[in-house]
Amino acid sequence: MKLTVVMPCYNERATIREIVGIVLEQPFEIELIIVDDGSTDGTRDILAELAAAHPEVRVCLQERNQGKGAALRRGFAEATGDLVLVQDADLEYDPREYNRLIKPIEEGKADVVYGSRFAGDSHRVLYFWHSVGNRFLTLMSNMATDLNLTDMETCYKCFRRDVVQRLVLEEDRFGIEPEMTAKIAQMGVRVWEVPISYNGRTYAEGKKIGVKDGFRALYAITKYGVVKRS
Repeated sequence: MKLTVVMPCYNERATIREIVGIVLEQPFEIELIIVDDGSTDGTRDILAELAAAHPEVRVCLQERNQGKGAALRRGFAEATGDLVLVQDADLEYDPREYNRLIKPIEEGKADVVYGSRFAGDSHRVLYFWHSVGNRFLTLMSNMATDLNLTDMETCYKCFRRDVVQRLVLEEDRFGIEPEMTAKIAQMGVRVWEVPISYNGRTYAEGKKIGVKDGFRALYAITKYGVVKRS
């Protein structure tokens, strides 16, 4: 199967070369679509070099910063692989675990696979209240969708391309996670969850999600999981 990796990217010059190198090392036929969301730190210059050196890398440039959701919409629309997987441009998630996410789809058991940071694998010890917030948002999402996920907010989501390209997504920022989850649940497709490791970074290291994104996630859970379902 051909794997399209969609990588939203914003001001990640410190990590972009390394993460792209690790992605391209994986033993799959890979199409890497990097959507730069208006970077201003020199990331775009590095992306131009990477695209010139690697034919499997495609770079899409957003004219201005719009958010992760907008970048994902662009990447999903451009994907041509059999499977589509989301990869952040930092080093929090390890591409060497792609096989875990792909396997349930390859075996015909799943249409969508979530990688869970809370399902028993190794992780860097960081912010307690972040983990509480993530679990709370997952609980609220599960109540709205009737899924039993342990990590709705995870970056690692893998889809059959025909599934992800049927999603009509609206959220521009991190509200895209609960929106995708609600709309996947409404499609009635088969969802699996697998454990992944997690090397979270601090705000000093470039972490971008904040408290306001948590409130937006609650809004998205209500809008897409409750109101639009009723």
